[in-house]
Amino acid sequence: MRILVATSNSDKLREFREILRDTPHEVIGLDALGREIEEPVEDGETFEANARIKALAYARAAGLPCVAEDSGLEVDALGGAPGVYSARYAGVDGDRKTRDLRNNEKLLAAMEGVPDGERAARFVCALCYASPEGEILFETRGTFEGVIARAPAGENGFGYDPLLFVPELGKTSAELTSEEKHARSHRGEAVRAFARHLSEVSR
Repeated sequence: MRILVATSNSDKLREFREILRDTPHEVIGLDALGREIEEPVEDGETFEANARIKALAYARAAGLPCVAEDSGLEVDALGGAPGVYSARYAGVDGDRKTRDLRNNEKLLAAMEGVPDGERAARFVCALCYASPEGEILFETRGTFEGVIARAPAGENGFGYDPLLFVPELGKTSAELTSEEKHARSHRGEAVRAFARHLSEVSR
């Protein structure tokens, strides 16, 4: 069976494929459809609401079961910001790398002067799996705890990875190997739960 991942982001698609490689399903991204599907408006107030919006819209439009996720960063000292606005925290202009850089710069500026003991933050991933008929088949949530570093470090990953420092490992999310990241990341946790669900229903 083919499962559509509601993303054109090659990094996210690779993460899904690596974790789901032991399931008997072909995992494809939006680009593999060979046609444009209108992007749904993600106007939910929670990660879960946005994941549902995407999964239902793309499953219906593509005629395939679709898994979608909405993820972002919650910083305690900022009242949970940037939250659902993580991807567009510093605006929507420029390519993804440019936006990532600006988002990181804005976050560091917002955290200036916040003491070490008050820099707790986490990545959150809400995942939703829906059928083309409009039924929600599975939902889960993963989190990845850390603290906001005082400067970016690391070349792996994307988004806010260079700024989320993991104290027990002594490095940022962007300094982790893909194996280390999958083992503990928010998306890894959510996609592993999804993989277990797929295994259970395919028995």
